[in-house]
Amino acid sequence: MQNLINWNYWFSLHPEALTPLAQRLFIGFIILLAVICLLTTLVKNRSGLYRGFLKKIYSFCFSNAVIGLFFLFFNYELIPFLSARFWLGFWLILMIIWLIFILKYLRQVPAIKKKIVAEKELNKYLPK
Repeated sequence: MQNLINWNYWFSLHPEALTPLAQRLFIGFIILLAVICLLTTLVKNRSGLYRGFLKKIYSFCFSNAVIGLFFLFFNYELIPFLSARFWLGFWLILMIIWLIFILKYLRQVPAIKKKIVAEKELNKYLPK
């Protein structure tokens, strides 16, 4: 835990390999992203209000699973610059920002739902 607050740990261009526990956790995270990607693949093509949300979750999970596999490969092969820890921190920050935008989109769904209900209510009184 002391290493996490050490600048040399994060910005060393020749980092050590991940510990076995960290590597298992990293692989587990990539597998979790792949499973979510697979589940959203099965559901995302259905029509509905949450279709756009599911497509965004699919692209988030697929992209980050691929990026995670690259980072895992770079760390396994001990490629000096590309296995640096700051890339993992940068990747984590980008994932959080991406999730914030996805959640902002999800918060718009109830407003869209109200708009659709209001349009249906109006259209039932209009001639066809």
